[in-house]
Parts: sequence; structure tokens; C-alpha cells
Amino acid sequence: MVTGEPTPERESGPTALRIVLGAQLRRLREAAEISRADAGYAIRGSESKISRMELGRVGLKERDVNDLLTMYGVTEDEVRAKFLDMVRRSNSPGWWHRYSDLMPDWFQDYVGLEEAASRILTYETQFIPGLLQTEDYAMAIASHGRPELAGPAVKRRVALRMQRQKILQRPGAPRLWAVIDESVLHRPIGGRRVLLAQVEHLLSVTRESSITLQVVPYQLSGYAAEGAFTMLRFGEPDLPDIVYLEHLAGALYLDKLDELEVYSRVFDRLTVDAETPDRSRQLLSKIRADL
Repeated sequence: MVTGEPTPERESGPTALRIVLGAQLRRLREAAEISRADAGYAIRGSESKISRMELGRVGLKERDVNDLLTMYGVTEDEVRAKFLDMVRRSNSPGWWHRYSDLMPDWFQDYVGLEEAASRILTYETQFIPGLLQTEDYAMAIASHGRPELAGPAVKRRVALRMQRQKILQRPGAPRLWAVIDESVLHRPIGGRRVLLAQVEHLLSVTRESSITLQVVPYQLSGYAAEGAFTMLRFGEPDLPDIVYLEHLAGALYLDKLDELEVYSRVFDRLTVDAETPDRSRQLLSKIRADL
């Protein structure tokens, strides 16, 4: 019977901790040869509740975890205390909590996972990736091209995006690998001044070893992928890769192996079709000179 300590995690946000905890509880349940239905009954819940807990899709209650640990044969006080400490931390609000009135639940989950990622692979066809946008560029998008009319809610959305970018400056920052369609660099979001500043910002940040930018030239545009997507990869063994697809009414989170393989192959193809990072920087310099 498995009674080991919870897997140590690096500085993960509450969303990632919830997923890690769920995976560890699933392993303990399976090692104890207990069904989801029986585990659900033990905590006055259902089989579907245990499933959601093990997938990290709901918050965990200390009482429920305490009861499950007993049922799964985890008796050591020190081990139980570590599990319950992780439960408390997984329920603590992330820094983005103060923006929760602006964000639907599906995007709050994404921000939490982005915070915990060790690698972020993103492909964009219309805009500069959010983590690389200047404040003026983000404001032009958020205000639908009318920044002078932006109200408090729009300004807070932009502030949220700027706050998200801080993960790239922290110790142990995730590696960001962005591939963009060449058309993105010619779309005059915010006008010439804003676009020029955005191009200069890209030239500045891509000097960092943790940020790679590649541009897919017009002649190869649209062949490898039909639309934008982001793949998040994690250092924790219990966190699977996740592909994030956003649409007007919500988002999809893909984590099945066959789905991940498709997007991994597509991203590899994009990096081959795109200009190299050095040539992409040369293209940025030429666009800057022409603006």
C-alpha cells in the first residue's frame, strides 16, 4: 500500500497544486484498490466528485482529504500534515484573485496554470502574444481601438495582462517560445507609433535567453496550423502538458496524449517553417526601419 509523502513541488500556484494533489490522491486510491464510488460515499459525495477532485477541477476540502487519507491507509502524522498543508495552499487565492470580476472561470484556470508552467509554447496569427505585448498595444486591443474611451474595467484588464508578464522576470522564469505569423507584424494595432514601440519591445525582450521568437513568412503562412494555440509544459511529473484553445465564448483545455501529440507535431512544423530566431530579429529590424 502506498503511504509515501506527497511529491515535492516547486513554487507552484494554487491551480497547479490542486492538480498535483488530485493526481496523488488518485494514486493512493488505486493502490488501496478502492473504487471512486466507495471513496465518494466515504466523504458524503459521489463518484463524479472524486473524479473532479482527482482531475484538479474543484477545490479540495481539508475534511474530505483527511477522511480519504484515512481510508487509503495513510496514517503517519507527518505525511498527513504535509498533504493538508498543500490543500490549504491550493485553496489560497492567487495574485489574480483581485481581477476575478473581470475574468471568467475558464480564464482564471489558465492564468493559474500559466503561473506554474516551466515552458510556454504559443502560436499567434492575429496579435502579438499577450506575454510580449506593450501596455499601449494591449490597451489598443482591449479598447477596440479607442484607448481614449477606455473605462476602469478596460484599464484593469490591461493591468492584468501586464501583471501576467512578470512571470518572465522572476527567478526560474518559464521558457517562452513564441511563433507568430508575419501578418501580425504589419497589422497596425494602435497605429504606427504603438506598432513601432511594440516592434522595438520585441527586439529588446528577445535578447533574453529565456524568450525565443520566430516569424512564419507569408509564403508558408497557414499551412502548419489553422489557428492560434498555446501549449503549457510543467516541471512537476503529476502535471500533464496542456493545450489551451480560446474562442469567443470560452476555452478548451486538451490533455489527452493523442491531442498533445498532434499539437506537438504542429508546433515542431511551425518552428521549421518559420524564420530562425536570428533571421526573425533581422525581419523585426527591417520592419522597424520601414515604420
